[in-house]
Amino acid sequence: MITMSKTFTIGNDLEVNRLGFGSMRLTGTGIWGEPKDPEETRHVLKRAVELGVNFIDTADSYGPDVSERLIGETLSPFAKGLVVATKGGLTRQGPDRWSPDGRPDYLAKEVEKSLRLLRPT
Repeated sequence: MITMSKTFTIGNDLEVNRLGFGSMRLTGTGIWGEPKDPEETRHVLKRAVELGVNFIDTADSYGPDVSERLIGETLSPFAKGLVVATKGGLTRQGPDRWSPDGRPDYLAKEVEKSLRLLRPT
């Protein structure tokens, strides 16, 4: 019988719980715009961390920017051991519409924006 570890390591130094929190659905319908109840969204984020979630997955295209902004507003400064990972490379034209953009200048701009929105310290 194979027993899976309850944690895994990212990059040889970030140990996180195997079950994380995916933030895609923190936004409005179609992964677009603000959630219907932003306060409930903030409550969900806080409660997830209280319950031991130490890995949150997000992306600049969720909203766009809404998920990262809500995470930053709600959880920054991040608790010791909390890892927030974000992704880039997709642009949004509307609800449920995604287009890839892997140009280095676009990705660099999005990294800077993600850092501003997430507010890591």
